[in-house]
Amino acid sequence: MPLFHAVLLIAHDTAKIQEFDAEQRVLHQVQAHAYDTRQHGSNVRTEHEFFGKVCDALAGVREVLVAGSKTALSDFRHYVQKHRAGMAAQFVGWEPVDHPTDGQLVAFARKYFVDHDRMAGVPTPTDL
Repeated sequence: MPLFHAVLLIAHDTAKIQEFDAEQRVLHQVQAHAYDTRQHGSNVRTEHEFFGKVCDALAGVREVLVAGSKTALSDFRHYVQKHRAGMAAQFVGWEPVDHPTDGQLVAFARKYFVDHDRMAGVPTPTDL
């Protein structure tokens, strides 16, 4: 069963998804499959396939904070808006970060969601 909150650390070839609540944290990783081809547009196909796998891994998570480099955030956001528009409401924040550890990322996300839920007037389902 997916947890209520998740933080996604996205790059162009790898993604770390950490679902969490007050007591537990579950880490998933998604890797891009590299195609060895000279076909025109294969990089776009590979990136779209990868971003699709990331979205599939986030199915069922109600609120996701997306973090990463500015270019990775921009590319993933564009993919979500164009190809997975139904999931767009799950992504509640897009924050640029520079190589945080897993612990730093979850701490950042916990603080983010406390502030986000307070601003939205929604009680947090668990004490983060």
